[in-house]
Amino acid sequence: MFRKILIANRGEIAVRVLRAAREMGIATVAIHSEADAQALHVRFADEAVCIGPPPAAKSYLNIPSIISAAEVTGADAIHPGYGFLSENAHFAELCGKCGLNFIGPSPAAMRLWGDKVSARREATRHGLPLLPGTGVLKNAEHAAREAKSIGFPVILKASGGGGGRGMRIVREESEVPRAFESATAEAMAGFRNPDVYLERYVGTPRHIEFQVLADKHGGVWTFGERECSLQRRHQKIIEEAPSPAMTPALRASMGELIRKAIAATDYTTLGTLEFLMDERGELFFMEMNTRVQVEHPVTEMTTGVDLVKEQIRAAAGLRIDLPDTRRWNFRGHAIECRINAEDPVTFAPWPGAITEYYPPGGTGIRVDSGVYTGWRVPSHYDSLIAKVIAHAPTRDEALRRMSGALDEFIVSGIRTNIPLHKRLLRDPEVISGTMSTRTIERVIADGLLEK
Repeated sequence: MFRKILIANRGEIAVRVLRAAREMGIATVAIHSEADAQALHVRFADEAVCIGPPPAAKSYLNIPSIISAAEVTGADAIHPGYGFLSENAHFAELCGKCGLNFIGPSPAAMRLWGDKVSARREATRHGLPLLPGTGVLKNAEHAAREAKSIGFPVILKASGGGGGRGMRIVREESEVPRAFESATAEAMAGFRNPDVYLERYVGTPRHIEFQVLADKHGGVWTFGERECSLQRRHQKIIEEAPSPAMTPALRASMGELIRKAIAATDYTTLGTLEFLMDERGELFFMEMNTRVQVEHPVTEMTTGVDLVKEQIRAAAGLRIDLPDTRRWNFRGHAIECRINAEDPVTFAPWPGAITEYYPPGGTGIRVDSGVYTGWRVPSHYDSLIAKVIAHAPTRDEALRRMSGALDEFIVSGIRTNIPLHKRLLRDPEVISGTMSTRTIERVIADGLLEK
């Protein structure tokens, strides 16, 4: 097992990894920018190293500074969390060359599954269902020809990234040139990779993802699915497990396909395969995230497995000792709300000092957070400040438990999206479990956030 882990991240995920490492008896190193000098993960870690000024490009994305911090502190492994460098194969390679263990998949596996076009090819090889689509497009003319072949509407997607960047919906041929130009430019700016591809566009899909874990001894586990349809501009807001739309038969069949695909490609540690579910309830593979997900707690709550600990064990080369998930008994229902420092109506970021902070508690409530009273939320990073997770025997009970938790959550000095979460939990589609990725757009279009 590793002796000391450097956590190459910040905020709630850095605190989450710190807690797992502490329980495993592993020393921790926090890195931080000048803006995060008093951050919670810095205060909790055994050691801390400042790696640069506030902009992420000069700190949390500064690979030489991070490698140097690991070497100076004697860390033997680096946990990248999510975001930042977590899916950067070059960073993973450099870690290996410097004698550091990267807690994630191998660079080769990361390139294979992390690039959306190559992931589609791999999915096809192993029988995962795919929407009609293309490989990398050469130019706008090529895009127009392929779009006509697939049939409008289609969606342009960035090959090297996600989060909605580099995505453009194209409803007719005349829109292709401008959409192609803007999508490639945004992909280049966001991921330093201008490659885009086309896929058939599904108008009112659900977003379903499957959690996987694999060790270096051939063991592969799938921990069921998460429902991630409640999102705005491709950014998830509320997630839950299991999905109200999933059947036991579909869960079992998809789990078996995923297990075979992961085993065949020598993928290890955590990963998440994301799917669209169309109006007929059919699943189609979209992409794979080769890291721990923001929403991993809902899977932890319904399985009883500490995914971050198992991720660390797998990266250290240990054999994972877990039951066969094909005979797994899932425990109840879990829902997660992402609490962001932003205006709940306009979604504008809202940095500033937190003058009062009181997170909820009680039976079945978990809060993953990286802030405290007196902490100043910086303007340089993602606006996520906390995650509230509610677990209960049934979905109805979990919804009620979450509503009560949000009523208890006190954050003063800044604005948060807690009112948005409260409004969504009252929405008929959410209550009935029939939501789609268009639900929040409807709520916004109907002016329901102001009510």
